[in-house]
Amino acid sequence: MSATQRLPDSAHTSRPWRIHELTPDFRLEDVWELPGQGDHGDFPRVVDLIASLDPEQSSSRAARVLWATRWKIGELLGWDDEDAGVGSRVPTLRDRLPADLRDAPGPEFDPLAFTSLYQLEDEFAAETANKTVHGVMHIGAVPDGSGGYRVQMAVLVKPNGLFGKAYMAAIRPFRHLIVYPPMLRDAERLWRERGGEVTPAQL
Repeated sequence: MSATQRLPDSAHTSRPWRIHELTPDFRLEDVWELPGQGDHGDFPRVVDLIASLDPEQSSSRAARVLWATRWKIGELLGWDDEDAGVGSRVPTLRDRLPADLRDAPGPEFDPLAFTSLYQLEDEFAAETANKTVHGVMHIGAVPDGSGGYRVQMAVLVKPNGLFGKAYMAAIRPFRHLIVYPPMLRDAERLWRERGGEVTPAQL
């Protein structure tokens, strides 16, 4: 995959993901195609790659400046204070996990401020929260029709009141134009460097 691609919401909502039962009060923000295709044995490598991404080290200068600005504003206004996170302002979604998912933790994130919820052979979810939003990142493996799979990322959000809704609306164009395209290109580059095969994915 040589270009980032946003997918229709149905690419996520039509799949029988376990995340649906955990997030009925969350809104699907968007769905993106991720680099890398292979068999199910490769899926943990994709998850590990995502967990290791550092947006402040983006190949895009515009993205680096945007992230630095966001963190600075968050520091000044207390958006990312400890009492605004998961387990403080909002309860963790781990409290909603059925027994079979509680024993399926995913990787630790560094430096992204996410906490893994669960990881299965074709599905992974992690959560984050601050004073603006409670968010979930979901990674799923979808059969590609040739015996392998392609991967996609869905972002689900629960804004914190009117302020959170306004914040999400304000940053949406920046996410779509500045944040995600270079992030996914960087993921593709890392996938290649780590020996993964990247081929054009089909919906």
